[in-house]
Amino acid sequence: MSNQVPIHEGLFTWPSAKPQLLGSRCVNCAETAFPAQPDCRNCGSRETTIVELGDQGILWSWTIQTFMPKAPYKSDETAETFQPYGVGYVEMPGGVRVESRLLPNKPEDLQIGMPMKLDIIPFRTDGTDGSGDQIMTFRFSPVKEA
Repeated sequence: MSNQVPIHEGLFTWPSAKPQLLGSRCVNCAETAFPAQPDCRNCGSRETTIVELGDQGILWSWTIQTFMPKAPYKSDETAETFQPYGVGYVEMPGGVRVESRLLPNKPEDLQIGMPMKLDIIPFRTDGTDGSGDQIMTFRFSPVKEA
């Protein structure tokens, strides 16, 4: 049986009942970055700390990816099974904007300013025969109204 593993350590808290994106915050100027960076891109300080960015944000901009990404992109999809997907920037509390896949893949289902929530999803399976670890990534999808 394969294990589920994150696509990259340190992108999100997982497994967790309520996963959160992880970023870095500069100790000197409070600049926040995603993904986490060892150095501050604002003031150049080498003093940053890991912070939880949250699990909800606002859709800032988006588009629909209608073609299969080129190498070195790795997924379980082939040119024959590829399905267009939404991709955009989600603004998290505190102002950092995160580039992410989006669940809707139709323009009529996406609107700038809509509330979005973090999902942890399977991305691909390692191994040539598909028997390796299941690689998990994140995406955002619309917050359902209660």
